This record gives sequence, C-alpha cells and structure tokens, in this order.
Amino acid sequence: MTRPFRFGLTLERSSNQDQIAEQARQAEELGYSCMVMTDHLDARNGPLVTITAVALATSTLRVGTLVLCNDYRHPVVLAKELATLDRISGGRLEIGIGAGWMTTDYEQAGLPKDRPGVRIARLAEAVSVMDGCFGDGPFDFAGEYYTVQGLDAGPQPVQRPRPPLLMAGGGPRMLTLAAQRADIVAVNVNLRSGVMSESVAANATAEATDEKVALVREVAGARFADIELSVGVFIASIVDDRHGFAADLAPAFGITVEQALGSPHALFGTVEECIAALEERRDRWGLSYVTIPAETAVEFAPVIERLTGR
Repeated sequence: MTRPFRFGLTLERSSNQDQIAEQARQAEELGYSCMVMTDHLDARNGPLVTITAVALATSTLRVGTLVLCNDYRHPVVLAKELATLDRISGGRLEIGIGAGWMTTDYEQAGLPKDRPGVRIARLAEAVSVMDGCFGDGPFDFAGEYYTVQGLDAGPQPVQRPRPPLLMAGGGPRMLTLAAQRADIVAVNVNLRSGVMSESVAANATAEATDEKVALVREVAGARFADIELSVGVFIASIVDDRHGFAADLAPAFGITVEQALGSPHALFGTVEECIAALEERRDRWGLSYVTIPAETAVEFAPVIERLTGR
C-alpha cells in the first residue's frame, strides 16, 4: 500500500506569540499536516509551550516534537504535559521522543551524557512508563532506570491508546527500538558523534538510507505495514539549476554531487523536480511524511498542493 503524502514544518528559530500564530495559521491554510518543534537547551523556544501556542492558533493543524530528549524530563511528568496538550489541541498531538544526541546540550547544562546504549535503554523504559500513564487506572513499573508504584496518572489523552509516537533514528540500536515501538519512524542521519560534521552528511546518502529502511523493515516484521516512514529535510530550496545547486552544496559537506542529489535529507530543484524526487523517494523507501524548515513554507506550497491535493 502506498501511503498518501503529508508534510510538516520544523520550527527552529525563536519567535514571539504573534509570529508563531501567524506561521501556524499560514501552515494550516497552505495544506501542511503538522508543525513540529525541536528540543535543545540553547536560545530557541521551549517545544511544549510553542506547539501549544500553535495548537491554540489553529483548528486542524497537527502539532508535534521532533524530537524531545528523554534525558531532560521524567516520563511521568512528561506524560502529564503531553496528555494535557493532546486534550487542549482536541487530539492533534504527535509525540516525537528520542534518546538525546547533542553533546553541547549535556555539557553546558551539567547533565551526564551516558553512552548511546544506556540512553536508548532508558528511552525504551520511558516509553513504557508513559504508556502506563496514558492507560486507565493505576499501574506499576519496575525497571533499571524508572520505578513507578500504584500511580493513577491523568489526565487521559484524547487519542487512544495514546497520541501517535514518533521515534527518529540513524543508528542500528535506535532504529531497532523505533521499529519495535513507534507508530512513525523518522529515518535520520546517525548522530552518535554528538556534533554536526562531515561524517553526518556522509550518512545522509541514498545508500545509507537503503540500509536503514531495510533494518526497520526486518525488525518491524508484520507491523511494518502499519508504520509511517518519515524523513527530515534539512536543506530545502526551489531553484532553477538543480545540478548547479548540488555542485555548490556538495563540497561543503564532503560528499559528491550525485550524493547530494540523491539524499532524502535535501530537497531542491524546480517545483516539478522536487515533486519527482519526493515521488521517487516514496517509491524507493516508503517515505511519505516529510518535514521541511518552517521558513520554506510558502516557497514549497506549490509542491505540497500538487502532492496532497490541498
């Protein structure tokens, strides 16, 4: 089954209330499905408050996080905030959560950054704890990282049994967990190094994506058909000379022109070329949910209109 396209906008920059509301209403009018916010400890806005503002300014636009760092919040506390947000939005929340990756966030805040295996194992427990909070009645949980005893959490989210869960991964362990637990799997670059570098760009190629999607398919097994596959586009631009743009872009990231053209994390060219690229990527990998930078919303509106019929 070929899933229909849907498109999200990723908020990165800090904005005031009026700007957030204006961006949100514009996204809704242009046919975008969702507006999402990143989660870092620098100067950008806090994600949960920001997407609540987006939800209050709109009526149909979904809201989400791409993605929350599990290490910044206890899952019981987070589950309460998320359930409240789902209720306030009328059931429009998508929960994106990950194990954390940016070394400077941890260092500057004085937080211990455990090795990836520990952070991912802790994330797996956190998802179980949140599921318990979203359920009916009291629950217990006894894990290595979290212990819950007789907690009757609330409020309950509108979406049952929970809002859709998104996990993003670029390495085998995180992709394995996402394939086992998530409703939406965002195929990402491998961020194990904790910094954005040339090695990250080298992991953004079509060939690397082949391996990641194959792993998700293998691990998910029978539930693969129920998983929505997503990709975050980091570089997006409508340009007349697609090859020329790639030739200028590739050296800065230490990749070839062909690798730049084939990466699912970059989208550039004419409107027709971008449409063709997205259709090819959906055919090859099943990537049907695509997020692009919020500042390109108007620029890519013709692409979204053609591919979603909105």
